[in-house]
This record gives sequence, structure tokens and C-alpha cells, in this order.
Amino acid sequence: MDEALRQLLTLSRGYFEKKQWAEAEKYLTQVVEQNQSFADVYNMLGVVYHDQGQFARAQRAFEAALRINPAYTDAALNLAIIYNDLGKYREAKEVYSAAMSRQRATPNKMDPYVRGKIANMYADIANVFASSGMLDEAIAEYRRALELGPTFVDIRLKLADALRDQGEHHESLKEFEAILKANPNYLPGRVHYGITLYSAGRKADAIAIWEDVLARNPGNKSAEMYLRLVRDPGKEATKDGANG
Repeated sequence: MDEALRQLLTLSRGYFEKKQWAEAEKYLTQVVEQNQSFADVYNMLGVVYHDQGQFARAQRAFEAALRINPAYTDAALNLAIIYNDLGKYREAKEVYSAAMSRQRATPNKMDPYVRGKIANMYADIANVFASSGMLDEAIAEYRRALELGPTFVDIRLKLADALRDQGEHHESLKEFEAILKANPNYLPGRVHYGITLYSAGRKADAIAIWEDVLARNPGNKSAEMYLRLVRDPGKEATKDGANG
């Protein structure tokens, strides 16, 4: 997930939890325009539409959530309420009964939205540890977060950075390779991969990675800066001293 989309999700969920429906709808809609794979986003939109009395739009949103995740109990119950409000009593009963049956069959299965939320909470704790220099604790929390959200490349990047700062270059590089395998276009992952390669004494490989970033994203400030630093660090230091 890229950082811009992550920011939209954070904003939309924040406004939703505060019941600021107008702002929540604005950001949720932007998320849907970019990515249609988040069941919880459609569920939140459905709640917003229902509160606004837009029952038909709410119905479509809840149905979309269930197409993505048929086991999404909250969305199923919300859809049953909408069907009931629209006088579709048979459909309401069917959806409700199916949701309850799934819940009884898998009582310990965690909803994906809840799983992601807890993963981000672990990551937030890890960030505090990392900023305090408590890298062992940070690494442990990042790993806990990734057990719940293994596809969260931004959290994996922070784990890889913490491992590098701990001097565990081999483990750090393994995490970066996993990031790039999962999302080859995640440029922050490539930039930080280069940092770890350089830190591990693999200067030529680091330069190749940063050059690749610039080929993919001409003008990337981070890649340009690191290339300047490693190619002619003396010149850069002189320049910085002159500017200071």
C-alpha cells in the first residue's frame, strides 16, 4: 500500500470513528476511486449513506463489502438492517441467518479490519521503541504486527530498518527482498534497500538500486541525495559546510 493511500485510509477511518460523516465520506470516496479492495471502506460508506437516509446507496455499499469478504459479519448485519428498512424482509432474514451461521462456524476468526487495526497498533508501539533506541523491543513489536498484517509493506520496511540499525544486515536485506517481491513499485522500499546494501558494504549494489529508483521515478529526491553522498561525499560535505 502506498503512503498516499494509507493517509487517505487513516483520515477516513479517523473521521468515521468521530462520526464526522461528511468528512469521512469525502475521504472514503477517494479511497474507492483508487482501490476497490477494502471491504471495511465499503462498510463505512454504507453506514454513512444509511445515516444520510440514502438507503439504496447504503445497500450497494454493504453488498460490495460482502462481495470482497463474504465473512464480514458487521457488513452482513448492516445489510440486513437496510433490507429491513426497505421492506425486503425475506432478504433481511436470509442475510442475518447466513451471518449468524458463519459466526458460529468460525467463532475465533478475526475480521480483516480489526486484524489490520491491531497490526497498526503494534506498529505504533514499535515506532515508540525504535525512536527511543530500544531496537530489540521495536523489532519484536514489528514482527507481531506483521503476523497480523503480513502484506503491510510499510511496517515491513520499518522492521527492515530496525534490523539494519541493530547491525543485522542479512536479516534486514531478507525483509527488503520480501518487500520488493510483494510490491516491486514500492519506491521507499527500494530507497531503503539501497541504504542497507550500502551499510552492509555493498556500495556498487546500493548505487544500482538508487539508479533503478531514478529510472522508475526521475527526480526522486531521496535517490538523488544518496547517490550524491556515496559518489562524492567529500564534495557534498564541503557544499553543506559552505551553506552552513
